[in-house]
Amino acid sequence: MNEVLEKINKIGIVPVVVLNDANDAKPLAKALCEGGLPCAEVTFRTDAAEESIRIMVENYPKMLVGAGTVLTIEQVDRAVNAGAKFIVSPGLNPKIVKYCIDKNIPVTPGTSNPSDIEQALELGLEVVKFFPAEAAGGLKMIQSMAAPYTTMKFMPTGGISVKNINEYLAFPKILACGGSWMVSNDLVKSGDFDKIKELTKEAVMTMLGFELMHVGINCENEVEAKDTAGLFGAMFGLNVKEGSSSIFAGNVLEAMKSPYLGCKGHIAVGTNSVERAMNFLESQGYEFDMQTVKYQDDFIKAVYLKNEISGFALHLVRK
Repeated sequence: MNEVLEKINKIGIVPVVVLNDANDAKPLAKALCEGGLPCAEVTFRTDAAEESIRIMVENYPKMLVGAGTVLTIEQVDRAVNAGAKFIVSPGLNPKIVKYCIDKNIPVTPGTSNPSDIEQALELGLEVVKFFPAEAAGGLKMIQSMAAPYTTMKFMPTGGISVKNINEYLAFPKILACGGSWMVSNDLVKSGDFDKIKELTKEAVMTMLGFELMHVGINCENEVEAKDTAGLFGAMFGLNVKEGSSSIFAGNVLEAMKSPYLGCKGHIAVGTNSVERAMNFLESQGYEFDMQTVKYQDDFIKAVYLKNEISGFALHLVRK
């Protein structure tokens, strides 16, 4: 898959932005990046779109900025010249798609039915936009179309919100979701970028779904592990279950039969997507020990961070 599309997949949510005033581009980009979504699809519905893309890219070079509602080849050129890294359109125009492919520009045209998907496949695309998502049948429609078109991935946009984002992203054929609820026109026009930052962070935390899963305690040997797990089980009425390397008391405590990572033990934090959680935490300056990665099917099941916290190693685990 194209590198830009892989980045979009790791980000998970693409804010769909309409800007009437290019002066709003810089503070909006700042709010999105600080909120945890260093990405934006700036729609070409307004005269300010081209300059807004240029301002975002110049001031936040690590931000992934694309152009949306692109209807002509001339708009493709203007968007790319301004710094856009990807192109999105509401429908599938073969002329625009071919032009982007020839120029090696990532493009996700809008689709809403099997005929659109077959055109996209004929053009060599791996990812398409599904628009308008909720009005066109929502997740059930995507799941139905994904069955015969097994290689295609989707980026639904339209009607996506904090209430249904995780339902969409839980389906493995969905690359990411486009959404505008955190960057509504009213908030942009009023200059309430603090609220945009707040809503952006809420969207990210909802998507990632961080949750404390269990605490692991390093024991010196199997006897100590049995005693530790047994004590917690007896105190709190938890079932004790023995595994090859550890003993669990319920789902909250893991007693290691011999010391593992972490001076004192480890803390497991669950997430809806380890890959997206890693991308978010890396953008905050945290590092991961890639030698600890465990896979399940095509997904990362678990991974440890490099640094300990108060003597405990920290690892993410897919819920």
